[in-house]
Amino acid sequence: MDFDFAHYMLTKRGKGKENQSDVRSQSKEAYLKLLAETFNMNRSRILAFKNKPPTPVKLIPDEFYSSVHQSKPSKPVRRIPQTPERTLDAPNIIDDFCLNLMDWGSSNVLALALQNTVYLWDASNGSASELVTVDDENGPVTSVSWAADGQYIAIGLNSSDVQLWDSTTNRLLRTLRGGHQSRVGSLDWKNHILTTGGMDGQIINNDVRVHSHIVATFRGHRQEVCGLKWSTSGQQLASGGNDNLLYIWDRSMASMHSRSQWLHRLEDHTAAVKALAWCPFQRNLLASGGGGSDSCIKFWNTHTGACLNSVDTGSQVCALLWNKNERELLSSHGFMQNQMTLWMYPSMVKIAELTGHTSRVLFMAQSPDGRTVATAAGDETLKFWNAFGTPEVKKASPKAEHPGPFPHIRRIR
Repeated sequence: MDFDFAHYMLTKRGKGKENQSDVRSQSKEAYLKLLAETFNMNRSRILAFKNKPPTPVKLIPDEFYSSVHQSKPSKPVRRIPQTPERTLDAPNIIDDFCLNLMDWGSSNVLALALQNTVYLWDASNGSASELVTVDDENGPVTSVSWAADGQYIAIGLNSSDVQLWDSTTNRLLRTLRGGHQSRVGSLDWKNHILTTGGMDGQIINNDVRVHSHIVATFRGHRQEVCGLKWSTSGQQLASGGNDNLLYIWDRSMASMHSRSQWLHRLEDHTAAVKALAWCPFQRNLLASGGGGSDSCIKFWNTHTGACLNSVDTGSQVCALLWNKNERELLSSHGFMQNQMTLWMYPSMVKIAELTGHTSRVLFMAQSPDGRTVATAAGDETLKFWNAFGTPEVKKASPKAEHPGPFPHIRRIR
């Protein structure tokens, strides 16, 4: 690396002991002395540093970093309570995997069906009231679902009828008949369209504003439809069935006069598919859960139909809920632990497991603010959990009043 020094050393060492007696000329001795002084020939190692490296200059003082860290404190770790905040009795609740007997509306009222009766529990003051008790010819109640405005509620019956009620006046608005041949176990709203799924395998779109309410049918399931969920955009509908199939339907393909074609027919689950949940923060992401012999939570890109991930939970997946404020997913389960599991997404690392029910946790519903989760199980109890924590306070933005499915009540005929 230092050619002058190497040349000097070779030249110096080349003179053996036999030549030490030779008399060097004064000019040559002077040259070698000058060369040694010039190139620092007193070094013992070629790669040795002559001096310590200079101390680096700090372009930004330490005080700047300390002020930045103080202005942005780290987010505290959320503590998840392991016990429910409240427990209520739910006597005679039907222990049936394919039914959907609980829903929490935007007006902060929880609806729960117990046999032939639908009860309303107001979370703002803790009061409970009875909405309706149907007769044995039509009962029991097999599904409930609030419209987006939190005032109107749909009730599916064992007789195949669907009733629409005004919860503020306890008044029956109309009864939808003629669509299904057997019980209606699943319901979901998309504006003024009420979608119903029956034991006959049919899925029907009902326009509640008009007399001839059936506007589209979806046929694909060979057995009972256990779960129905419209995407946030209202463009896609997911349906799960007792035939182990998951369908994705596109709104633009819906037809009243012909058999509607599905967008995707997904056969990866090996048991009934009831638990369905659309991701609130990622478009076209759907989570689905399988029954006892499957026990998997699967994530789907509903645009392509690809399965993005599959997690074996070890037990029947009864219901799924996304956290509205964090990237988390809550699942409820059956045998053996009858637990709820909170997962971090997308890593699917377990954050917490909540136990307390002694039978499978068939039904889950989330409060409008996203903080509280209600669970109902075959052990005839209704429990409320602070599973998702208190959301961050944001500036309130003015919201347009939702017209609901009945903007002009007199038009119903």
